[in-house]
Amino acid sequence: MTGKTSRQQSRNAIMMFLGMMLVALNLRPALTSVGPVLKTIGDSLSLSSVGQGVLTTLPVLLLGLAAPIAPRAARKLGMERAVLAALIILGVALAARPYLGVSGLFLGTAVAGGCIGVMSVLLPGIVKRDFPESASLMTGIYTAALCTGAAVAAGATEPLRLAFGNAWHPALAFWAIPVVIAAVVWWLQLDGKQVPKAPRAPKKSLFKDTLAWQIAFYMGLQSSLAYTIFGWLPTILQDRGIDAVNAGLALSVSILMQVPSAIAAPWIASHMRDQRAMVVLVMLAILIGIGGSIYAPIEGVWLWVVLLGLGQGGAFSIALTLLAIRARDAETAARLSGMAQSVGYTMAALGPLFVGILHEKFDSWNVAGGFLGLIAIGAIIAGLGAGRRRYVLDQ
Repeated sequence: MTGKTSRQQSRNAIMMFLGMMLVALNLRPALTSVGPVLKTIGDSLSLSSVGQGVLTTLPVLLLGLAAPIAPRAARKLGMERAVLAALIILGVALAARPYLGVSGLFLGTAVAGGCIGVMSVLLPGIVKRDFPESASLMTGIYTAALCTGAAVAAGATEPLRLAFGNAWHPALAFWAIPVVIAAVVWWLQLDGKQVPKAPRAPKKSLFKDTLAWQIAFYMGLQSSLAYTIFGWLPTILQDRGIDAVNAGLALSVSILMQVPSAIAAPWIASHMRDQRAMVVLVMLAILIGIGGSIYAPIEGVWLWVVLLGLGQGGAFSIALTLLAIRARDAETAARLSGMAQSVGYTMAALGPLFVGILHEKFDSWNVAGGFLGLIAIGAIIAGLGAGRRRYVLDQ
């Protein structure tokens, strides 16, 4: 009996791990698949730079606005079933959005962002609950899977458009397929088990905690840079003379470079006194990468996108790590995750929108580059506060 129970536990752990990795792979393609074909979509639907900026902003905004829904859904359905519901809705939104006109494209993109926002809040709690002895390792692997999914979508969407006879509609709808696969595997791993309900949040609010706000601002500002790059880097590079396929490939390479730094940065930081030095290092890499991509000779673009990716992978994984290590217990970590992602992603949504507005007004990327530099400096300031060895809700 003991052997059978042990085998069942091992099977459950393997299925949960596989399900989580498949879910993580689907947390960014809805966003990164748009950038490589953004100019084509804009020409097809007569969208201005501002309209294109809104399209890249919507899913990020919904990441933040939908985050508070996650704990309510978890209390009602259980965390696993809430993730399954979000996957199903995400798949429908991705399949339908290219074929419903301008309003359908915007609505589907917004719904996709909301679903991703719910799952992004719930998955870290599942990691801490089901893999308590290896939460840091699982977070790194989960982040690497997320970055891989983002990179594949960024690099493959434009070739898919060409393969589908220059049609961007099926190229975007294609990304519903891996969502369906993830939903099936996630459903199978539930296996009829009773799903524990999330506890009700205590009355003490994180919104009155200075450290929590510093973490939220760091999460938001580094995310603002990330989603601006997801949405606009291919267009920037095309405007600088690179063809559409190579512009999408550059974004894909940049995102792929996030994988090693996403795993390495938290591990290296764990051997330091705190995370402040690592915050400065990864944000400087982002700052140099963005500057090189916009202002430096275009022949060196591959160096800049590699540096940009290394910085962004480290910045994002450090942000996720802070959600865990700045809380004294798993319940507080889950609450901090919800608060920081709600505030942070809502703030992050302004980045792609303002970049679109600045490009429209000045018909150049130079001013937009300066704006992104200011965001990076703000992230360093917030990260220096968040990186100190302290805990939220400590008096």
